[in-house]
Amino acid sequence: MRDRIPIVVAAIGPKNVAMTAELAEGWEPIFYVPEQAKNVWGAALAAGTAKRDPSLPPLDVVVGAPLAIGDHVGELVDAARPMLALYIGGMGARDQNFYHNLARRYGYEAEAQRIQDLYLDGKKAEAAAAVPHDLLARTSLIGQEGHIAERLAALRETGVTTINVTPLAATHAERVRLIERVKELASGA
Repeated sequence: MRDRIPIVVAAIGPKNVAMTAELAEGWEPIFYVPEQAKNVWGAALAAGTAKRDPSLPPLDVVVGAPLAIGDHVGELVDAARPMLALYIGGMGARDQNFYHNLARRYGYEAEAQRIQDLYLDGKKAEAAAAVPHDLLARTSLIGQEGHIAERLAALRETGVTTINVTPLAATHAERVRLIERVKELASGA
């Protein structure tokens, strides 16, 4: 039995990220781009951590990513296009969409605006096609083993402590093998 139930918060706005770093056991950002993490969340995480109760464990940073490992899996990165288009373009009002704001903070200002305009005009397929490949690639673990190892290192360097993967494979056995292999790659095997 635990004295405390761990709290994990999915937060992306600066005030909510600071509050999460102060009070929660875990933080789960969406569409995590490690190359931009410090610029986007560094100040908020530092502010919250400065107020963090020392009795709490270190903040568990939980990042989700689609997973496919192999020589011919690159096209699977496109599977996330509709979801990113929905979030960046269709969640919330035109002037208040936290995910759209996040894409802009990552440096995809023009692309986020185009996605939102298309999505809100009912052109969902065009909005999905407008999601930058670079954003898809940086928020996934899809590619050859060497690439996956590099992405895992980039995540680790920015403080990510837990990876929540979605294995992209046809069978249960293949999905289990992907999870086993990414675990080995994460541990340096």
